[in-house]
Amino acid sequence: MKSTPNSKADTTVTEEPELTIGQLAARFGLASHVLRHWEGVGVIAPAERVNGRRRYREWHLARVAMIIRCKEAGLSLDQIRAILDAPNGQARKQLLREHRDELERRIAAIRASKEMVEHGIDCPAGDFTQCPKFLRLVDELVTGRPSRDD
Repeated sequence: MKSTPNSKADTTVTEEPELTIGQLAARFGLASHVLRHWEGVGVIAPAERVNGRRRYREWHLARVAMIIRCKEAGLSLDQIRAILDAPNGQARKQLLREHRDELERRIAAIRASKEMVEHGIDCPAGDFTQCPKFLRLVDELVTGRPSRDD
């Protein structure tokens, strides 16, 4: 950390440490071009320039960590930007609720797909695609609602 004398008082002001793009990227195991791209699409604010080189502040660490977690949760960069730039906490929570609902829909679809695959594996019929249970599972997929067992 650098210290600079404060001209208005006899105390010393501690400056926030600066990180190069390489240092910030390395902290998260990212390539530098990823951070440049994120700047370009607006999910992180452009770094200050010192002698033409990017210098990131400590607060950038939290923003990058949040972006990584959001991407792991399946959010697009546009969704992440909307969440991080939301005007207030309530708006941010609403966007997160909408994403949670979409994740729930996707989880249900994956479970239905898994059930179909497991039936294909375990089906005693010679050709599982002709099995009545398999055909019911296909009907559920096509119609989007459970079929009645006959």
